[in-house]
Amino acid sequence: MKKDTKTIIASDLPANVRTGLDLKSIKQDVMENLEYVLAKPAAMRTLSDHYLAVAYSARNRMIKHWSHTVEKFFTTKSKAIGYFSAEFLIGPQLKRNLISLGIYDTMSQAVGELGMNLNDIIEHEPEPGLGNGGLGRLAACYMESFATLGIPAIGFGIRYEHGMFHQKFRDGWQIELTDNWLSLGNPWELPRPERVYNVFFGGHTERHTGADGSERVKWIPGRIIRGVAYDTPIIGYNVGTAGMLRLWKAEAHESFDFQDFNTGDYYGAVEMKITAENITKVLYPNDEQLQGKQLRLEQQFFFVSCSLQNLIEMHLLKEKTLDNFNETFAVQLNDTHPAIAVAELMRLLVDVHNLDWDRAWRITQNTLSYTNHTLLPEALEKWPLPLFAGLLPRHLEIIYEINQRFLDHVVSIGLHQNVSLSNVSLIEETGGKYVRMANLACVGSHAINGVAELHTELLKNHTLRDFYTLMPEKFSNKTNGVTPRRWIVLCNPRLTGLINEKIGDGWIRDLDRLRELENFADNQEFLAKWWLVKQNNKREQAEYVLKKTGVVLNTDSLFDVQVKRIHEYKRQHLMVLHIITLYNRIKKNPNIDIPPRTFIFGGKAAPGYYMAKLIIKLINSVAEVVNSDPDIGGRLKIVFIRNFNVKIGHRVYPQADLSEQISTAGKEASGTGNMKFSMNGALTIGTLDGANIEIREEVGADNFFHFGLNAQEVQELKASGYYPMDYYQNNQELREVIGLISSGIFSNGDTGLFKPLVDSLLYDDRYMLMADYQSYLDCQEKVNRTWKNQVLWTRMSLLNVARMGKFSSDRAIREYCRDIWKIPLENQP
Repeated sequence: MKKDTKTIIASDLPANVRTGLDLKSIKQDVMENLEYVLAKPAAMRTLSDHYLAVAYSARNRMIKHWSHTVEKFFTTKSKAIGYFSAEFLIGPQLKRNLISLGIYDTMSQAVGELGMNLNDIIEHEPEPGLGNGGLGRLAACYMESFATLGIPAIGFGIRYEHGMFHQKFRDGWQIELTDNWLSLGNPWELPRPERVYNVFFGGHTERHTGADGSERVKWIPGRIIRGVAYDTPIIGYNVGTAGMLRLWKAEAHESFDFQDFNTGDYYGAVEMKITAENITKVLYPNDEQLQGKQLRLEQQFFFVSCSLQNLIEMHLLKEKTLDNFNETFAVQLNDTHPAIAVAELMRLLVDVHNLDWDRAWRITQNTLSYTNHTLLPEALEKWPLPLFAGLLPRHLEIIYEINQRFLDHVVSIGLHQNVSLSNVSLIEETGGKYVRMANLACVGSHAINGVAELHTELLKNHTLRDFYTLMPEKFSNKTNGVTPRRWIVLCNPRLTGLINEKIGDGWIRDLDRLRELENFADNQEFLAKWWLVKQNNKREQAEYVLKKTGVVLNTDSLFDVQVKRIHEYKRQHLMVLHIITLYNRIKKNPNIDIPPRTFIFGGKAAPGYYMAKLIIKLINSVAEVVNSDPDIGGRLKIVFIRNFNVKIGHRVYPQADLSEQISTAGKEASGTGNMKFSMNGALTIGTLDGANIEIREEVGADNFFHFGLNAQEVQELKASGYYPMDYYQNNQELREVIGLISSGIFSNGDTGLFKPLVDSLLYDDRYMLMADYQSYLDCQEKVNRTWKNQVLWTRMSLLNVARMGKFSSDRAIREYCRDIWKIPLENQP
């Protein structure tokens, strides 16, 4: 490797090595990091050392912006956001931070002169294991938009040591391996060992009379866990502001027992340490067993309690009273996981800071707001009452009190005749008692929002109907968005360059300006360049797939992509039915005219979700047969990209021609992958579900491939009696496809392997694949016809990108600021 051997003398040194943005400063900073921070002689330096040195240099330049933002918050009356989320899928940070600082090209030159390669360094960066899917990615996009828009914000969550899991395949089955993302260190985080809070679990409560004569409650915990803060700056794009991601690590209150050790009980001496640290070991532990449920509840309360204690402490540094706490902080609950914040904030205000109930309740409601992200009943968390009482006895008392006061209020104003009190109660009492966390969030927040127009309407009319009847003023819609800085600028530099060439770079901070591209929708020269960008992206992806899997991809084929969490309602298996249909047609008529397609899958199944794992096995099994069948002649190719994450998403979204958004209508809250694909020029085939509806409205129905039942039709069909076997019996191709799966052709003759999946489709079909199958096939034929017209397809692709302004996370954050958090935005586009 080439070394920079030039001797540097004092007069050569730049004025500000740590913060300068010039080549000389950056180069010197990287060299000093290698020599003094990492303390590695040149002969011993590895790619990891190069990555850390470059990352520290970028972080040095971010700290100034971060410090300025924090200082401004504490010296002005500005209001900040506390964004509470169980996930922050922030993705690799190096390239994003270099772009946001405006030093990507300078850093590339600097490390090149030092004998390093910036692309290799970026590729080496591990994926932070802090999230799983859309929920965590949304939170990360919002954190970036906070910073870019200059809004003070802290994202609060958990510093998972091992993330979810690293996905591999063995004989086509998903295998979960430990995700050791922290094994080589995390240069972006700043440990704060002095920022520690105690979190109580178990024990009992005692009542006593306070100095003012009122009854007070003291929680005597059974055990105490310490939460230690780790901070990560989140810098805005081309601005002087930064936000902060504050993640909590669990530690034992006493990590070592000398008495146990000295008596020979070596495990007992460190038992408290092991038990405490389990809380922040893994994202979403399998909760099929009671121990898993307890750990998930412990995780949620742990990070919520630490975060609220921290916010109260910060508020009291600025103000003398907690009465205006909600004027200093707005706390957004990102889905139901942090809903325990309602009871915990009440406990802190009433028990710790001695506020009376009514004052505390006013502050709590005015501080908290709740984003619902799901329509699936199983995702609206509820906890068995005995588990909750054993873990959080004081909070159960508070929840009982909130519930009683709430129900009494409903009765007192006469609305109990319009709603079911049992539905809105915080305690479920049918088939065992449970604490309902979504209900708690609804009662304890001043605002409730869905994340797409359809989703919000379904919340109001079905999932949370009784709450909407009682408090319609709380409900609003805030359609999700994604940051174009990562999902176009970072991941698709070819497209970014082409757009900048025509309309400048103002769209990067004002995505509505992409509309200017419509002026070139009929410019043949520009369309040819647009097509070439996509083809070059596909060639790059093909080289990557060949390197990783050995599968050769035809870059002239249509790249048909579905990457998302594996779940029956997302219907990856409907896409498989289409593949098998095409396979069957070719086998029956080898001369049939079918445009070549490359089917690309990616996504993880929850470890305890057997049917999702069986779908993965089916995809891989069909791929094994189709990819090796000489009759297919390369016209169909199937790739399942293992361990899909943000880094892989950088590669996948820019190369897709067709985006599969085919969930059962009324099941997907919003989706954000659909937005990322469209922003990168993929056309969508999809149901009228989640944000698909709004994407179709924006890009135009002629530029969107729509199929299937809508949400109302799904409900009506189920209500009238849905019999999937009728669709099976009346569709010859569907019978043949199901027959091929059952025959064992994709399972080495094992006719029972996929029987649970086949039986679920024929006798239950909860997600209505049989009903949508023919409509899906007909729509795919329309896709084929359009694909054959390259100019038409490219024009539709351009119009998709041009009309995606609504789906910027900047727009979403502005709406939250205006309608929910009541934060004025000045000088924003």
